[in-house]
Amino acid sequence: MNLQSWPAFRARAPHWFAILTAYADRHWKWLTFLIWIAILVGMLVDRWPAIHWLTLSDTDDNIRFVQVKDWLAGQGWYDLRQYRLDPPGGANIHWSRLVDIPLAGLMLFFRAFVEQDLADRLACAIAPLLPLFLLMLSLGSIARRLAGDAVGARWAWLFAVLAPLAAQMGLGMFAPMRIDHHGWQLALALTMMAGLIDRNWLRGGVVAGVSSALSVAIGMEMIVYLAAGGALVALRWVFRDGAGRRMLPYGLSLAGATSLCYVLFASYDNRHMVCDAISPIWVAVFGAAGAGMVLLSRLPLRLWWQRLIAGMIVGGAVGLFFLLNWPQCLTPYQISPELQQLWLANIREAKPITAQAQSLVVPLMALPAVGLLGLLWALWDVRRDSDRLWAFATIGLMMLFSTALLFWQLRAGPAAQLLAIPPAAWAGWRLVTAIFTGSRRVRILAGIGTLLVGAIACAYPLYPQVITLWQQATGTKPKPWRPSAIARTDAIKKANGRCRTLPALEVLDQLPPATIFTMVDLGPRIIATTHHSAVAGPYHRNGATILDMHHAYDGPADAFRPIAAKHHATYLLVCPNFPEGTIYQSRSPRGFYADLMRGTIPAWLQPVTLKTAMTLPYTLYRIDYSAPGGKKVAQQR
Repeated sequence: MNLQSWPAFRARAPHWFAILTAYADRHWKWLTFLIWIAILVGMLVDRWPAIHWLTLSDTDDNIRFVQVKDWLAGQGWYDLRQYRLDPPGGANIHWSRLVDIPLAGLMLFFRAFVEQDLADRLACAIAPLLPLFLLMLSLGSIARRLAGDAVGARWAWLFAVLAPLAAQMGLGMFAPMRIDHHGWQLALALTMMAGLIDRNWLRGGVVAGVSSALSVAIGMEMIVYLAAGGALVALRWVFRDGAGRRMLPYGLSLAGATSLCYVLFASYDNRHMVCDAISPIWVAVFGAAGAGMVLLSRLPLRLWWQRLIAGMIVGGAVGLFFLLNWPQCLTPYQISPELQQLWLANIREAKPITAQAQSLVVPLMALPAVGLLGLLWALWDVRRDSDRLWAFATIGLMMLFSTALLFWQLRAGPAAQLLAIPPAAWAGWRLVTAIFTGSRRVRILAGIGTLLVGAIACAYPLYPQVITLWQQATGTKPKPWRPSAIARTDAIKKANGRCRTLPALEVLDQLPPATIFTMVDLGPRIIATTHHSAVAGPYHRNGATILDMHHAYDGPADAFRPIAAKHHATYLLVCPNFPEGTIYQSRSPRGFYADLMRGTIPAWLQPVTLKTAMTLPYTLYRIDYSAPGGKKVAQQR
């Protein structure tokens, strides 16, 4: 472009930008799909080493992988027991087949073109990204609703669609190989939110109700968010005349879809009165709640206080019905106090944010903090527009609720970040719009605000650098760790990584299939990567087996063999410095596992040598049930 053409370009730029804006507004869903494809390709390239080595790091990912392969190999649709955990009876897994469907479909698709191992890896890589597209569509829809008809509103969706890239904890739920159900539940929660504020009340009610029912069919982890969403539908009906046009389809779709999902997806074990999965309990509760909403929406109540009283009566009746019949469901896991103390209390995600390290808390809370500031700005900005004010209040209440849950459990972090995106993206959109449309002073302030929002969006990579610069500028130094503490931490990290790797574990396939007694957190990985079985995985319905394992490691050596025999274990696999094992060592320094790590090997444990060129990170023993039980042989490790 020469200098003579520059004025002509500037003159025509607004015209071309208007055409581009109109196209983007009309085809925003198609453009969102293209952005999703770009993100998908980028994440596949970035995570290819993990894909190649089948790095399913979470226990849920490994169990999901095995469950789907077992289903494709002929296990029944309604039979979700994992028979390679604690065989022969198997472990009771409380999930449903709903999330298995896309993963199984991708496996079958890729198996038609490549060999099975590669096909399964590709399926595990792509399956978690499918709910990311649903999440992006929901965020775009919410952003368009919140932007209204303001200047530049046609581009608001773009900020929301790209914002998950700044929510690293939330985005991690959609990363390749993250095939558990949390990504789908998070996406459905945002879909429910899009339905709650949809201007089309019929469509919004159906979307919110069906997405809530699908989330329940997947699992009960999001039940508090779904209950809050239902409460917001009822509140809108109380304070807005005519809002029954949303509540009626919401109640019908919630009750109907939950019942249908129960018929289609509830496993044999979930046909009992259980609280932790879709079951007759939740069909009854959501059926009663949906029927109550339908009834309320049809009552000729013209005054808000009349609707409030009626809503309190119906809501109280549903709550009383639930409380009188199933009070046990008020506790999240229905496990024994002993199991709570020995096992669940040691899970990091089950602890509040106040118990976490600052290096995790600050980046995690950055996006919710921007969301809160954006919410306050938005509420002031739309204070005279009651319709948008309610939409922002709905989103804001859910955001504040999810952030408050962080002070109960860290596992609320992904939801807190993703639910903060709508107000945070709205603030980013308004700042960028002000740069192009505001006065000179407004442009300067908007530019500063945009830089701050951008810096906060990059909190995860920037935070360590900021801390380092601050320490250099102020001359402060962090309290140094003892060399022994550093060495111990490094050893734990190394063991946690190496003991789970495919090359290390697939060596076990040299041995005939058997049951291996190992760490609770390592059991799912063993059955996903070898043909062996394991005794347990971290699934609360199998609390008795988990307690047996804790007793075996915490108790004396003489108590180990009877427990191992009870669960038909042939081998014992120990990985020194594995995180779970350090708990046993610290809690029971005179226990069997601590003695084993000190090198005191009972005579009835026979080391097994495996043929491999690599140095294995674990030690495998054959349990000799015929040997005398009292004698111990000291052996240096």
